[in-house]
Amino acid sequence: MNEPNESKRYLVVLNDEEQYSVWPAGQPVPAGWVGDGFEGSRGDCLDHIGQVWTDLRPRSVRRHAQGAR
Repeated sequence: MNEPNESKRYLVVLNDEEQYSVWPAGQPVPAGWVGDGFEGSRGDCLDHIGQVWTDLRPRSVRRHAQGAR
């Protein structure tokens, strides 16, 4: 397996269910996704996601569990 090129830049993106992903910087972000403002190497982006995405359940599942509709 090829190691990712750490000189490439990536964005952290999330969807309306507050699920995170990494997307190549300079590429149009897919419909339904928005940047969260963090950009860096792939590793830095994954570290950031690990810090901010602490509850992996989709937003709709979290809301349902809290009794919100």
